[in-house]
Amino acid sequence: QTVEAISHAKASKCPIIVAVNKVDLPNSNPQKVESDLLSHEIISEKMGGETVFIEVSAKNKTGIDDLIEAILLQSELLDLKANYNRKAEGSVIESKVEKGRGPVITALVQKGKLLVGDIVIAGKEWGKVRALSDDENNRLDIALPSFPVEILGLSGAPEAGDELVVVENESRAREVTQYRDRI
Repeated sequence: QTVEAISHAKASKCPIIVAVNKVDLPNSNPQKVESDLLSHEIISEKMGGETVFIEVSAKNKTGIDDLIEAILLQSELLDLKANYNRKAEGSVIESKVEKGRGPVITALVQKGKLLVGDIVIAGKEWGKVRALSDDENNRLDIALPSFPVEILGLSGAPEAGDELVVVENESRAREVTQYRDRI
């Protein structure tokens, strides 16, 4: 998995931050991880490279703040900003059909803003957003990029990983989903 993740990161030319987990264990050896990654051309800042290495322990919750700080610093250096002035796009994280509520989709908005009333397509399913709620079940009128939201109003439950997009009208949504269904 590590080799695959490295190759994906290099192919997309994005910076890499390495979180060395389980440093709380007695046999933990973060220096070995650094030297092992040298064979994959991942060179830490300590060794003169550009890759940030953060030692963390998820169990003891140490190093988590340092990891968040490194991610924020990297995003600031790259000047990463989301465009709010466009139709929403995102990914379906999970979906299920609940009694009394119908299909419930959890999605992560990646671009644009998702509004109650928008017509969305997710995989082979479509519908008008009847309700949005956050991870604490608070009702929302709008979901911005990087927000996970629960969506009600689709015709069915799409697959996890399906792309979620806002379209201009119901006829376009029907057309796209019928085409996907035929394929």
